[in-house]
Amino acid sequence: MSSPPSPSPTRWFKALRRPRVEDVCVKTGVSVCSEVLRRARAAFSAGRTAQDTFRMAQLEALVRMLMDHECDFVDALGRDVHKPRFETVMSELLVVKNEALHAISNLKKWMEPQRIERDWSTALDECVVVNEPLGLVLIIGNWTSPLQLCLVPLVGAIAAGNCAIISPSETCTHTAELLHRLIPAYLDNECFHSVIAAAHEITEKVDLKFDHVFFFGDKEDGIKVAQAAARTLARVTLVLRVKNPCYVDSQCDINTTARRITWARFHNAGQSAVAPDYILCHAEAKENLLQALRCSLQQFYGTDPRESRSYGRIVNEENFSKAKEQLWRSGKVIIGGQVNEMERYIAPTVLTDVMESDPIMQQDTIGPILPILTVQDADEAVAFINSREKPLCVYAYSSNNKVISKIMNETSSGSFCSNDSVLQSVMVGLPFGGVGASGMGSYHGRYSFDAFSHKKSCLLRSTQIECMTVLRYPPYEDRNLSLVSLASFLNLKSQGWCTIL
Repeated sequence: MSSPPSPSPTRWFKALRRPRVEDVCVKTGVSVCSEVLRRARAAFSAGRTAQDTFRMAQLEALVRMLMDHECDFVDALGRDVHKPRFETVMSELLVVKNEALHAISNLKKWMEPQRIERDWSTALDECVVVNEPLGLVLIIGNWTSPLQLCLVPLVGAIAAGNCAIISPSETCTHTAELLHRLIPAYLDNECFHSVIAAAHEITEKVDLKFDHVFFFGDKEDGIKVAQAAARTLARVTLVLRVKNPCYVDSQCDINTTARRITWARFHNAGQSAVAPDYILCHAEAKENLLQALRCSLQQFYGTDPRESRSYGRIVNEENFSKAKEQLWRSGKVIIGGQVNEMERYIAPTVLTDVMESDPIMQQDTIGPILPILTVQDADEAVAFINSREKPLCVYAYSSNNKVISKIMNETSSGSFCSNDSVLQSVMVGLPFGGVGASGMGSYHGRYSFDAFSHKKSCLLRSTQIECMTVLRYPPYEDRNLSLVSLASFLNLKSQGWCTIL
């Protein structure tokens, strides 16, 4: 197994720039995808994934893969984005393990048919809802969390009894190549496959006709995926990046607030779709918040974050250029602002005097940049949030429960968290997904199982009440219609009586 990344950022970057043959990410074209699609479809049609024993074995193999190759994953993410071992284990590996172990513990209960309570209309019948696997699932990963965003949906697809093809982000080349190599070594070779594709090839793969497509990424690509899926009537789960607001009230524990925001925004060098993208700060709290943010950054990363083992780098040159452009063309730098092009390094940066028209407020934030806007109260914050597209996450920091309730109830978003950030997006007991511009559908835990299942309604009728159902048969008579109308009236007092006919 590979050793963990070097503790020295300078030594790490020199090692990263030495190309090796095995570092090359092997891309697989549409023709290869068509072949694995055919094999997976055949395996599903043969009933290979139907039994709970098979599903549990695959989930256990996934956990074993993560445990056996922890150092390899740490090394791959270290080489891709200089991700510290702590962040890789905590935010990638443990999240997937918890998801898989939760599914293993609950799978048999999830698979049981749901029996519907009997009423007059089903007194002699049985109504059940059966969880039926959809078939073949395509999971399109994202570079912000390349393991988590491929493997957490995969857990749900396996648990629900589907075959699946994952498409790791080619942006994180070492991580994508590692997944491409390990998936066939641990999971069933007919049912589960890894296909590495360039971003422009994603819609071509969606066109190959899947039963469900899971996509995590930006809104523009999400629209393309949805359009391609619509051509084959494939179901979709879309989790899309839309700027996440964070309100900081005048009544809050300012030091705790600053630490939690600093951790969330600058984790993974700011490359996150669920971190706070901008702060709406109460005017009375602004100066104290800036001071607390400065202290938190020094506690976390020292006086020079570039030399910190706990701070990452931007994933590629393209994103680095975009982030640098956002930094230089937006607001006023009050903390940080240093860049190093050779290392793709941008210091943790806080901006003030930001205008709504600035690039940092109009484009996806793809780096460690935190703009702060000032509002006079929670009402102004709510109005600002509601004037923009519905975000994936809304955050609010306040010790006043009325303020928390106001932000939560008067805004619409995929998720909400008070007095912390990001955690609601990784909890197995909570559904996570978008609404409106931030997507559709949700996943995690039981919600992933449901996302990749079809709820088939089944009515198992008896033949013992033909004397009643005969009223619905031709030849139609007014007398029978009167009896049906009477039954419909009685239905208001005794639910379901009419449907006995």
